[in-house]
Amino acid sequence: MGRRAIGTLMLLATLSVVGVLVIQLLWLRQASHYQLEQAALNQEQAIQLEKQFNDRVVIALTDVTEQILSITQDPTDLYDAVKQERPNYFAVTINDTLHPYLLESLLRKEFSRRNIHEDFEYGIYDCFTDSIVYGNYVSLDTAIADTVHHSKLQKLDKDGHYFGIFFPNRTSTLWETGNDSTWTWIFPAVVTLIVFGFFAYSVWVILRQKKLSEMKNDFIGNMTHELKTPISTIALSSEVISDPDIVKEPERLKEYARIIRSENERLRIQVERVLQLSTLDKDSLELKREPVDMHEIAEEVREHFQLAFKERNCELDLELRAIHRIVIGDRVHLVNAVTNLVDNALKYGPDGTKVYVRTADRASNMTLSVQDQGIGIGKDDQRYIFERFFRVHTGNVHNVKGFGLGLHYVDHIARAHHGSITVESELGKGSTFTLTLPVTRT
Repeated sequence: MGRRAIGTLMLLATLSVVGVLVIQLLWLRQASHYQLEQAALNQEQAIQLEKQFNDRVVIALTDVTEQILSITQDPTDLYDAVKQERPNYFAVTINDTLHPYLLESLLRKEFSRRNIHEDFEYGIYDCFTDSIVYGNYVSLDTAIADTVHHSKLQKLDKDGHYFGIFFPNRTSTLWETGNDSTWTWIFPAVVTLIVFGFFAYSVWVILRQKKLSEMKNDFIGNMTHELKTPISTIALSSEVISDPDIVKEPERLKEYARIIRSENERLRIQVERVLQLSTLDKDSLELKREPVDMHEIAEEVREHFQLAFKERNCELDLELRAIHRIVIGDRVHLVNAVTNLVDNALKYGPDGTKVYVRTADRASNMTLSVQDQGIGIGKDDQRYIFERFFRVHTGNVHNVKGFGLGLHYVDHIARAHHGSITVESELGKGSTFTLTLPVTRT
């Protein structure tokens, strides 16, 4: 997918998300207006119904009070005896004590006559004992009525005798208004966040795939160049040595034979690196677990690079100071990892340079570090050098070749051995790569 196609896709995706957000906001706005209108209407109706219920309760309790005064033959006129203390709690002032069963009978009768079909609880306050004499919980459901109920009546700050009526199933309409509106905002907000998160993740995946695609294209270009050059050189040398007169020039024949051998080794190394890539592409890396002496590996790598260092007038210096140097791991992969580190040090260093390979003990681990005096790595690039196909831009350094696989391979092998690889570098002052691996002390 080209940059133009990706840009068009990103633009369309962005416009789609913006469109969804605008539609959500418009919908929420309309829903909010509609809900406010409905809430206002419902609240007004609920307030009317609540007021009607409270009025009927006050009238019923007033009739009950008059009947009590008539039964007790009390001539006192108890004006405004009924008071609503709370949305579901009413108190009625009386002059004397009252029998609970008489009060319950009168309440049942009046509530039924006034069409008040609500469970209620009543209690009588005795000023002589300064306490509420609990009456009963009256329920329309006989099963509930037969159960034991704890009184919800509380003593009021009133003088004299009174009885209280509590409706447990009723609450104020004003307190409940607006609770359902919360979900109207929460659900669309969650959906919008999910859509936006999916969009952001999709953008991240597209950009990452684009980056990997570019890296793979660079890899294919580098690989083609790296394989084409030695093949051309071998073909030319083969044509020269196929000339019958070449036997008359033994030194020239020897030189072309050396060139063929050198280019063949170069081809072998490149093929080996591609095979390393195919190894890392597997779901799991199978390692052969055996004791490996890291000092022996360092010596082996030095022998391997002896000719390459000699051709560039460079020197490989070993400082093997680790006491515990036995690692349980795969010898082949560990040799390849150290080889890649030394190869990088040689490639990115000038002729006549010196490369140091050092080992040291570190707690329950050992470290093997490769220090060069090359061009160094910038801070920005250090975060990406262990990624597959990544290569540091070397400007005019034309002789630095590679696929961008070496350090990624080293990092993968280090983690497979429960170790790590780190880098310390500064532009123009060289780099030090440190491979840390757990050791066995047996």
